[in-house]
Amino acid sequence: MSTRRPTPLRLLLHGFLIVVALVWLFPIAWAVLTSLRSYEYTAANGYVSFGGWTFDNYVTAWRTAEFGQHFLNSVYITVPAVLLTLFLASCVAFVIARFSWKLNLVLLGIFTAANLLPQQALLIPLFRLFTEVPLPEFMSDSELLYDSYWGLILINVAFQCGFCVFVLSNYMKALPRDLYEAAMVDGASIWRQYWQVTMPLCRPALAALATLEVTWIYNEFFWATVLMRTGDKFPVTSSLNNLRGEFFTDNNLVSAGSVLVAIPTLVIFFMLQRHFVRGLTLGASKG
Repeated sequence: MSTRRPTPLRLLLHGFLIVVALVWLFPIAWAVLTSLRSYEYTAANGYVSFGGWTFDNYVTAWRTAEFGQHFLNSVYITVPAVLLTLFLASCVAFVIARFSWKLNLVLLGIFTAANLLPQQALLIPLFRLFTEVPLPEFMSDSELLYDSYWGLILINVAFQCGFCVFVLSNYMKALPRDLYEAAMVDGASIWRQYWQVTMPLCRPALAALATLEVTWIYNEFFWATVLMRTGDKFPVTSSLNNLRGEFFTDNNLVSAGSVLVAIPTLVIFFMLQRHFVRGLTLGASKG
């Protein structure tokens, strides 16, 4: 087999991609390196040095920030929020892609426009709303939507549905119409067309969105800080504040905590990597 000689443009492109990859990976590598060194050594020799290796930062971070409980809190928030977001978004996307009516594009625009609003602009009205909406005692200790898992679940679903509707509706529009016509001939109802015909074909797109949504909702920090007041209910990202001292901050300890927090999202990404890449590249060769 003859090998094609690399062109200067291709070499330049590969060099650019390598530089971008190194720049992108540098903060992660620096955080891991910092987390494996003691504060006493870096304080004496600086961070641009090698030595003082230890795993004590991870043990101390786990105990100080109480990551065990806060990891569970993140699970209580992330899993229902992702499932509810994908279900509701797939329902809306199915209606937009399956039926043709006058307000089709308007409905898609309404859901997509929600992502264009800055979340900080809605802080005051949402905070007042959450402090006035009551919940049963078995759903919230505060008997309010404020300071409850349900509040964070709803706020994440509200802000993430628009993006998922946009992606799924475009994906569902690419599905052959003959599938629905055959299902109608067989007597399938609209629900069966959605659940047994459309959803199995959308697994790659759903897997890609699930990977993104888990990462975004799990890493969400702003609303958890604003809409929570009980420390034991904070998700794991907000618990990183427990690693900050009153007079100084041990950056080695914070780096270790950040690495621990990032591990679940990395595991989920590598587990769904094949479906994630497949979902992003589907339809790229269609003309």
